[in-house]
Amino acid sequence: MIKIAVVGDVHELWQPIEDRLALQALGVDLVLFVGDFGNEAVEVVRAIASLDIPKAIILGNHDAWYSTGNPHSKNPSKKQCPYDRTKEDRVQQQLEILGETHVGYGWLDFPELRLSVVGARPFSSGGSKWKKQHFYRDRYGINCFTESTQRITEAVKQTSQDTLIFLGHSGPWGLGADEHSPCGKDWKPVGGDYGDPDLMEAISKSYGMGKQIPLVTFGHMHHRLRHNSQRTREAIATNDMGTVFLNAACSPRLIIESDQTYRSFSIVTLESGQVQQISLLWLKGIDQISNEIVLLANN
Repeated sequence: MIKIAVVGDVHELWQPIEDRLALQALGVDLVLFVGDFGNEAVEVVRAIASLDIPKAIILGNHDAWYSTGNPHSKNPSKKQCPYDRTKEDRVQQQLEILGETHVGYGWLDFPELRLSVVGARPFSSGGSKWKKQHFYRDRYGINCFTESTQRITEAVKQTSQDTLIFLGHSGPWGLGADEHSPCGKDWKPVGGDYGDPDLMEAISKSYGMGKQIPLVTFGHMHHRLRHNSQRTREAIATNDMGTVFLNAACSPRLIIESDQTYRSFSIVTLESGQVQQISLLWLKGIDQISNEIVLLANN
């Protein structure tokens, strides 16, 4: 039995001491972070890197918020970079802080858990259009979805374990095109699959290599829909290969009410290489369960 905590989009809502104690109280074997720690929030990333629990991390689009922005864009938030990019490279700083725990375009073996974690394309913002051309070309030598798929697939070939977990910031293409689908587009125009085609193709190729993939987890598309307050995003999908897809972007992940802090984690239980249960867990303080929403139960 393996217990995994998946931490959804952080957006600077991370308390280093309290969240570490909460994870220890939960007794998890592995922590997976889906990215978006803040707008190139180096100090938040540094705090998470110091977490003394086995972990794997992928950086999201907000983690390169200024570095991928077009200075001629109409988006003022990306033009108004708060630091001098000719003197600082905060994307590189984050990558160096995280070291091997950042699995974007890479992998991390956990032989004691009999599984490997493979990272999807880092810094992704989703969709079927190839974006951030200069960023991916200059950082990774990647120019298109096909080359990106190949890079992910090469990482799969290097893993030491036959059981894989895929970790992405954006999820894969093919999980539905409704606004409430795991990667559905929920801004105007509403609807459309905003998953990553390269991740979808890499997962398919991994099946062909004989790899078992019980879990693909990601974030980016928040559970709370922008234009529909009557429902929330579907967090779970499955396929015919027995893979469970989990959108863990419960945002905000910290809520403070009457001087009391509530923190959320997605908890995944694996047994014999299969997902047994997934819950969205809210803790009051550090170790008191306030609410548990069972998203999937195969018991």
